[in-house]
Amino acid sequence: MRYSVFSLLREAARGHTGWPQQWRSPEPKAAYDVVIVGGGGHGLATAYYLAKEHGVRNVAVLEKGWLGGGNTGRNTTIVRSNYLWEESEAIYEHAVKLWETLSHELNYNVMYSPRGVMMLAHTLHDVQVFKRHVHANRLAGIDNEWLTPEEAKAVCPPLNIGNLRYPILGAALQRRGGTARHDAVAWGYARAADALGVDIVQNCEVTGIRRNPHGAVEAVETTRGTIRTAKIGIVAAGHTSVVAAMAGLRLPLESFPLQALVSEPVKPVLPCVVMSNTMHAYISQSDKGELVIGAGTDQYVSYSQTGGLHVTTHTLDAICELFPMARRMRMLRNWGGIVDVTPDRSPIIGKTPVEGLFVNCGWGTGGFKATPGSGHVFAATIARGEPHPIAAPFALDRFRTGRLIDEAAAAAVAH
Repeated sequence: MRYSVFSLLREAARGHTGWPQQWRSPEPKAAYDVVIVGGGGHGLATAYYLAKEHGVRNVAVLEKGWLGGGNTGRNTTIVRSNYLWEESEAIYEHAVKLWETLSHELNYNVMYSPRGVMMLAHTLHDVQVFKRHVHANRLAGIDNEWLTPEEAKAVCPPLNIGNLRYPILGAALQRRGGTARHDAVAWGYARAADALGVDIVQNCEVTGIRRNPHGAVEAVETTRGTIRTAKIGIVAAGHTSVVAAMAGLRLPLESFPLQALVSEPVKPVLPCVVMSNTMHAYISQSDKGELVIGAGTDQYVSYSQTGGLHVTTHTLDAICELFPMARRMRMLRNWGGIVDVTPDRSPIIGKTPVEGLFVNCGWGTGGFKATPGSGHVFAATIARGEPHPIAAPFALDRFRTGRLIDEAAAAAVAH
């Protein structure tokens, strides 16, 4: 829905009390064609594309808390597609192309900003790895370029290329990479899915998955009653393994806290996103002026959303070396998400051995950037009952066949 300047001023004058709800808050029905477990960006995108692309509109998205209250609202909003292997290039580039028109698609400003993502090389190994990525990306028609230290500083003037513990030997730059607004993505997909008839049910925790005598799923047990369905899509990030276990399915996942921080707001100083694999830190600047700083995953598995203080201390040490101007700035807050990590640091998308049960998980630190592409291919997989071609390499059985997609290096700080 679009509003005129007059209507915006009218609502401001009466205290913004007349705005309609962006989506309904329905009571769950007794049965649905598809139930999506998880109301984050990936789950909402899946529901939207099920309704829009495949005409499957009798869909429920079940969220145990509020929309975007999990990793969607707890990440650093980076978008890029400069991964190494062809399978990863395909899914992330598919996502970037959808990001480019997503605000128009949803009629909702998701604040996608292709400001560029720069990945710093500090060692000879870094140089070799990132140059390999540059060449692989160019062969796939994906933009990525190698920069000298001086060229890197020209792109990002505040960057310190002088006396560093880990000297900067160069950088890989994807100019089409950037950031988007995480909560706007969730809200945009939620409103668009709701308009197509999808039921979005918040404060509805899944407590069990029921299977029929033949082993196929037949219902989900929730805190708001039993819901019958023949298809369940689990998109619950760090809690995916917990939900899958309700159906008797064990997944090759480990869950770790992943921490981030924001500083006090300042005038625009950072023109792009800067990432350092070796120093385990990355930084961008929000539209409010805050420096958004991300760390590496904690060392121990946990479902905590806080994480260890030493991790953020190490990250801030790195940021202060890369950007000395940040040394006198105050950090306003920090938080943690729960990331689900696979052995090869690539996601799992597709069917499971349990009939009617589908999973979209294992995104590690890279889930947000994949949101539209992930939802698009997962929706097709659920609707058709067979893998979308882009999703096919990420099937669960690759851990049995050995056809792994090792993206530990391209995942930046996700060792």
